[in-house]
Amino acid sequence: MFGIPLKLLLLPVAGYFFGSIPFGLLFARLFGSSDIRKSGSGNIGATNVARVAGPLAGILTLVLDAAKGAAAVLFAADWSGESATWMMIGALAALTGHCFPVWLKFKGGKGVATAAGVFAVLSPLAAAGAVVTFALVFVLSRYVSLASITAAAAMPLLIYFLWVPGHAPPLVITFGTLAATLLVIHKHDANIQRLVQGDEPKFSPGKTRQKDAE
Repeated sequence: MFGIPLKLLLLPVAGYFFGSIPFGLLFARLFGSSDIRKSGSGNIGATNVARVAGPLAGILTLVLDAAKGAAAVLFAADWSGESATWMMIGALAALTGHCFPVWLKFKGGKGVATAAGVFAVLSPLAAAGAVVTFALVFVLSRYVSLASITAAAAMPLLIYFLWVPGHAPPLVITFGTLAATLLVIHKHDANIQRLVQGDEPKFSPGKTRQKDAE
C-alpha cells in the first residue's frame, strides 16, 4: 500500500500484541496466586503483583512489562531503518496493547512500566529524568500514583530538552510523547480523583487493598 513494505504495515499490530502480553497476570498465577484482578487493587501491574504474589513476581512483571515496550521500539527501529515515525508508532501500539489488551477484555494496566521501556529506547536521558522525577515525588509523598502521574506529565518536557542536546526532537516524537502521556494519565483517572478527595492511600508494602499506579 502506497509503497510501504508489508512488515511496516504490520508494525502496529505486532507492537499491540507485544504490549498486550499480561505478564502480571501470568506471573501471579505462576507464583501460586489467584487471578490478580481479584486481589489487592485489582491491577495487573508490578506493584499489585508484588503485594499479592511476592517481590520476585513483582520484579519480573516490572522488568518484562518494560521489556515489551522496549522490544516494540527496537523491532520498529530494525524494520524501518530507525525511522522516528515508525518507532513512535511501535511505541504507542505497545502502550495501547498494555493498557487495553484484547485477552483481558481491554482492561489492562496503567502503562507506567511499559512507557518506561519505550522511552528508555527512544531517549535514555529523558527516561532517566523521568525515573528521577518519580523517585523524588515518591520519597516526598509516598504516593506511587502521584509519582507516576508526575513522571508521565514531565516526559514531554524531558523529551524536548534531552532528546539530543541542542536539538529539538522530530514533531512525531513530540506529539507521540504527548499522546503517551495523556494515555498514562487517563489510566490514572481513579487515582487522581482519590488524590483530590484525600482518599488515596500511601504506599505501604503490607496493605493489600491499596490502589496503586501499577
